[in-house]
Amino acid sequence: MEKINGRLLSWASILEPVTREQAERTAAMPFVFPHLALMPDAHLGKGATVGSVIPTEGAIIPAAVGVDIGCGMMAVRTQFSAADLAGTDLAVLHGQVSRSIPLSAGGRNAKIRHTAEPRVAELRALPGADQADTAVRHWPQQLGSLGSGNHFIEVSLDETDQVWLFLHSGSRGVGNKLAQRHIRKAQELCRQRFIALADPDLAYLVEGDPEFDAYLEALTWAQRFAYLNREEMMDRVVDQLGGFLRTDVERLETVNCHHNYTERERHFGREVWLSRKGAISARAGQPGLIPGSMGTASYVVVGKGNVPSLTSAPHGAGRNHSRNAARRLFSRADLDARMDGIVWGRSDAFLDEHPDAYKPIDQVMADAADLVEVRHTLRQVVNVKGN
Repeated sequence: MEKINGRLLSWASILEPVTREQAERTAAMPFVFPHLALMPDAHLGKGATVGSVIPTEGAIIPAAVGVDIGCGMMAVRTQFSAADLAGTDLAVLHGQVSRSIPLSAGGRNAKIRHTAEPRVAELRALPGADQADTAVRHWPQQLGSLGSGNHFIEVSLDETDQVWLFLHSGSRGVGNKLAQRHIRKAQELCRQRFIALADPDLAYLVEGDPEFDAYLEALTWAQRFAYLNREEMMDRVVDQLGGFLRTDVERLETVNCHHNYTERERHFGREVWLSRKGAISARAGQPGLIPGSMGTASYVVVGKGNVPSLTSAPHGAGRNHSRNAARRLFSRADLDARMDGIVWGRSDAFLDEHPDAYKPIDQVMADAADLVEVRHTLRQVVNVKGN
């Protein structure tokens, strides 16, 4: 851990100067208490650094939470082993999973699946549903859809060759629209109040104002949508694996955690709004998930409750190159070689997800040694992504 200044602590051994400067601007906001914590996977983001943990008093910065509200991971350990997959055609399983879940950025279900009906009913009954209806009227059809970019579904093997199901997604288009609406409102209010900001995306909402309450309502709703979205997708993946192996899946262990969200938490003796943008909660004994990049290891971890980190840990490898830069730097042939032994979508569309576009996950985990303990190391044998 490096103390950059009194308001910024960093666990990142790989930290670009522009990322550090961005984090310093956020840490300098007057309502940040006691300090901003930078995770090992920190990299430049919009508004605030991805991989930052931002405790605030009396205010929340909507862009610091980000537009993929509630994005996170879910994993299930099954009773199967590598021996159960031996001799099967995993390309068939890849196709079955791909057809059962809408994958693209704009993807949605043609109809609401029976397993999703109670989840949709729960969301309709929650405060914030009216905001969701005005943001994206077809949001129920987005429940159970993956999206694109670094979102994925994987079948993996752990260090004992046990089969795990692993996926990454958030609140989809409805969360994005809700976030953008409240980011614009925060910027509008700061302009009206003549508040000078080092970055327009540091615009904030003040606790006690109706606009703050409206954002918190939308935020809480979208976080629940994201959690249920992962559950709905996992139900479908479980069904596909069970059908593929002709045996019902036993869920021996399940972890579902956000890494883009805000919660009320107590740190250093005071109640704060804690925004984790690209970070997971890592209280002592709390299970968590840290994915690597496409073609590299992922980890099932347990938190150590590190107090200076605001009981947090990294959410993944963290980008080392932008998507455009990755497309210039890496070839399809190289990506094919890196994905050897993994059944995947085999498309140029995934060049920007090349493993070397991200920080080395081994270094990220070494930097996180005082934040989490590794319980399982996962290696994917099937990778499903949306274009």
